[in-house]
Amino acid sequence: MTAALGDEYERTRIRRLPEKQVTDRAALDAVLDAARVAHLATSDSAGQPYVIPVAYARDRDHVLVHGSTGSRLFRALAAGVPTCLTVTILDGLVLARSAFESSMHYRSAMVLGSCESVPDDDVPRSLKVLTEHLMPGRWADLRPPTPKELAATTLLRMPLTEWSVKVSDGWPDDPPDDLDAPVWAGVLPLRSQFGAPRPAPDLRAPYDVPHYVYEWTP
Repeated sequence: MTAALGDEYERTRIRRLPEKQVTDRAALDAVLDAARVAHLATSDSAGQPYVIPVAYARDRDHVLVHGSTGSRLFRALAAGVPTCLTVTILDGLVLARSAFESSMHYRSAMVLGSCESVPDDDVPRSLKVLTEHLMPGRWADLRPPTPKELAATTLLRMPLTEWSVKVSDGWPDDPPDDLDAPVWAGVLPLRSQFGAPRPAPDLRAPYDVPHYVYEWTP
């Protein structure tokens, strides 16, 4: 798929190191499905920019985000102000023979567009999608949201129509003059993992940790 590089998507064309751009829609889905936190940018009526971290999930051709109905930024997003959502996954450090050539292994996605409120009749399903992305298998164990909780929650969706994906996974790219420097060079992979589950101090009984928790990956 090359839609992200069409003339109508000139804003998402990568100029710096364009060889790292990936135009396959499956690559976008893979990045969005692999992370749990995105950063959402917007500005207020005075033009002051803000970038806020949000829990999110991909729901087919949309990204779902949620926040408080009391948030002025989420109210602005619900009204359709332009926004930018980004996700970055750090996979390692690239240690070159100079600071200039040192870099990182990463997968990143940027989505441009506007949000809209999820229709009321689709809120329950969308909340399940969001919860299952963050905590797979957990929804069936949880009590349903109360009307008060639903009233306090803003659930938004953003279409995946204008986007770009950038992947960096190469070796150090040192110039020939630096290759004889007495400095180690290479890649230091980065792997995240969950720690041992810690029970809440107010558990009413010594319940077992759900089996699905041990299957989660960061």
